[in-house]
Amino acid sequence: MTNRLFTRNNLLVSAAFAFIGLTGCNPEEDMGPANELNSQSDMLAQSTDNPNKVSVRTNHYLVLSTTDQLPAGLEGNVAAANGRVTSLLGGAGVAAVYSEDPDFIRKASRISGVRSVVRDLHIQWYNPDDMKVIELEAYGNPPSSGDKDLYFDLQWGHAAIHAPAAWNAGARGQGVRVAVLDSGFDLDHPDLAPNIDLSASRNFVVGEQLSYALPGVGSHGTHTAGTIGAADNDFGIIGVAPEVELILVKVLRDGGSGTFGWMMEGIVHATQQGADVINMSLGASLPRNGRFLNDNGTPDDPSDDFYENDTRAVQELLLAIDRVTRYATRNGVTVIASAGNAANNGNADKSLMHIPSASSNVISISATAPRGWALAPSTTFMDNLASYSNYGTNDIHFAAPGGDFIFYYEQLGLQSATIGTLTRPAYVFDYVFSSGSNLDPSIASYYWSVGTSMAAPHAAGVAALIIGQNGGDMDPARVLAKMRATADDLGKPGRDPYYGYGRLNAHRAVTE
Repeated sequence: MTNRLFTRNNLLVSAAFAFIGLTGCNPEEDMGPANELNSQSDMLAQSTDNPNKVSVRTNHYLVLSTTDQLPAGLEGNVAAANGRVTSLLGGAGVAAVYSEDPDFIRKASRISGVRSVVRDLHIQWYNPDDMKVIELEAYGNPPSSGDKDLYFDLQWGHAAIHAPAAWNAGARGQGVRVAVLDSGFDLDHPDLAPNIDLSASRNFVVGEQLSYALPGVGSHGTHTAGTIGAADNDFGIIGVAPEVELILVKVLRDGGSGTFGWMMEGIVHATQQGADVINMSLGASLPRNGRFLNDNGTPDDPSDDFYENDTRAVQELLLAIDRVTRYATRNGVTVIASAGNAANNGNADKSLMHIPSASSNVISISATAPRGWALAPSTTFMDNLASYSNYGTNDIHFAAPGGDFIFYYEQLGLQSATIGTLTRPAYVFDYVFSSGSNLDPSIASYYWSVGTSMAAPHAAGVAALIIGQNGGDMDPARVLAKMRATADDLGKPGRDPYYGYGRLNAHRAVTE
């Protein structure tokens, strides 16, 4: 996919979200304290009758066993069916297989202990052409900050979840291992390098390296990793849990696309490497009726696209994800994912299932944001539901800072603000600021972005603080219970469509 760049107000803007079956709907009339979404967010969620395009990954299959354990002799039996096992996801009952035999599904389905054989799908888990990205001229004067990390003042999300108070209480994520499943990473970034466990990190994307290799500053994986665990090193930014160990797992191409197989392999790998938390700032909406648009392996040529109806295949893919995430949680991993950026009301539209956030083993995070924070940092309400965030009572567990661009439309992008010595249009400061990448390892890059992709890392950081404060190796059910008991219950009492059980509060989570 081509990455389109354009300039607005002398700021570099590019774009990052995507879905298989993107169906928006009008928000509910009662938006609670987040205020009603205006026409701009309606435009973000225009209804569409058809899911977006996906690609079938040619000659690649996922084999599901009848149980969570793979049947004995599977590799030999697959070979007899003209296939080759490329990955065994033991404990999840899933195997990845390559075969050029057009009759492989029929043959492999006859293997004893095999429940189903489905084609692996290649989809756009986040879309660089839809994410708002604004680069900081990081080489000019930094804002004045009471902290020695020069850009900490720009990280309003940390204040929103009370992370500094948690640090003052002694919680910094020490000894906790957080796996970041994403696209490529800047392995030399001075804010990340001190905390990266490179020996445990791994790339699953065929034809690419673990390092981010595209031009431009907008490295999605580097951004999310920085929010979670940037070191407190008197430089740049600080992560929510600045003393965690980062396991960087590349499961998406640098352009945001990837396969189900890569994602599931990444989850199993992170689990086997002793991760305490997995963050997945990625997602796609699968149509429950199994109808999707196959681009026939030519995403830039719509002339050969065709619709497929395969309800069983979609159901089996969802089962595979459930099995893999259950394997992770059974082995002590708290799994967190972004809820999605289609402004979709899950209470009203049940035709789609957002994955992996909708898995029963995954904690789903919606996004919050201020509107005009830089104009009044000490008094601005920072917990508006972001205009793009998916929502729904059963779809959201918690809310966390994801940023928003809605203030640009409300103020026409004309009003400026200054934080420290840095002056920008006021709406820019409502974005989430974190680490970025470039092709020069001697230069540290940073940028602002928005999305539930930015919210989930805040939640992963809070989970890491909880685990670290409780001695490590904490059962995921206990982590979830602690997050639930200490979140700030915004909106209607109890679990509501916008904040779930509440916006996460790091300080309460480590002191109560």
